[in-house]
Amino acid sequence: MTQHFDPAKIGHVHVDPTPGAAAEEVLTRADFARAIAEITQWPGYAPTPLHRLGDLARELGLAAVLYKDEGPRFGLGSFKALGGAYAGACVLQRELSRRLGREVALEEIRSGKLAGEAAKITLASATDGNHGRSLSWGARMFGAPCRIYVHRDVSQGRIDAMRDLGATVVVVDGDYDDSVRAAREDSEANGWFVVSDTSWEGYTQPPRDVMAGYGVMTNEVTGAMETPPTHVFLQGGVGGLAASVTAALRQAWGKAGPRVVIVEPDLAACLYESAKAGRATPVAIAEETVMAGLSCGEPSTLAWKILSEEASDFLTIPDDYVAPTMRRLARPEGADPAIKAGESAVAGLAAVIAAAGDESLRAALGLDAGSVVLVIGSEGVTDAAIYDRIMAGAAR
Repeated sequence: MTQHFDPAKIGHVHVDPTPGAAAEEVLTRADFARAIAEITQWPGYAPTPLHRLGDLARELGLAAVLYKDEGPRFGLGSFKALGGAYAGACVLQRELSRRLGREVALEEIRSGKLAGEAAKITLASATDGNHGRSLSWGARMFGAPCRIYVHRDVSQGRIDAMRDLGATVVVVDGDYDDSVRAAREDSEANGWFVVSDTSWEGYTQPPRDVMAGYGVMTNEVTGAMETPPTHVFLQGGVGGLAASVTAALRQAWGKAGPRVVIVEPDLAACLYESAKAGRATPVAIAEETVMAGLSCGEPSTLAWKILSEEASDFLTIPDDYVAPTMRRLARPEGADPAIKAGESAVAGLAAVIAAAGDESLRAALGLDAGSVVLVIGSEGVTDAAIYDRIMAGAAR
């Protein structure tokens, strides 16, 4: 049977969204279309599965639970394969166009025709693992050097994966936000190009490209569904994934689009606190969450523009929801498919299970027997050692 979680551990903020133009203007239809046209030409591209978890939905008293499994994405294990590599290509396109005095096409970057010129341009970023792995992979494909900054709690397995792709990995003695600052400072000092998935004042284009790349995933979802879901539960982090999916769903389905619920670790709840404050609000990371990809203390300003207009609910969950949800996916009841999901992948699904099992929260979120809930399984097994420990029953 499905794990029953203690609802007292869930934080919930409801806001009445006042939709504006952000879902059309921060990420335009043209932005998404350009990314889709490029990424679907990359070697190894294939749509990832959209699983219908019928037995789980019946247990939860919902009409459907749909799980978009990003584990197989380009062999890199996560949806971030779509963002970092694409944004890196766009950075190279802009800089090579400037240096060569002509408009360089993305096809020239993708094919390696300009690898000799790209080798003179260093791409850099901070990461918890998946974004840096994507950028490392893309940089190798395009012929550019890559420097990745990680904080002290990023696992060795994730560091090794980036080094295996040719990146120089720098370990920063601090948290994720410290690694972001280090990447910015070193890049400014050395003339490198930051390819970040979070934005700040004066720095918006690469994060916009990252979020546009994620639109490939949402385009696959909308193409596979005849009618929109009633709800979408989206992981937080800096907000890039959530904002991209939210904008793409709004563009696809308009007012018929789903209710947007944001889910974060209670140890790194910058979007939850932003919703409470009514403005983008950073939080201090006092303890790292097991949901490593969501351990972010400062929201992306670009992402917040979209989420502040479109999301109606912000939830926090504790780390102890993660392992049972991963095991439920790997060892399903009934005829549901077995899915290998990483720690950050299951935040949305864990929140669905918790909310559906609590009468008060279920009502507050409008979940009922007619609800069709979409969740994004944002990563597969990105660190085998951590995954095996969790499957074996260890907390971390």
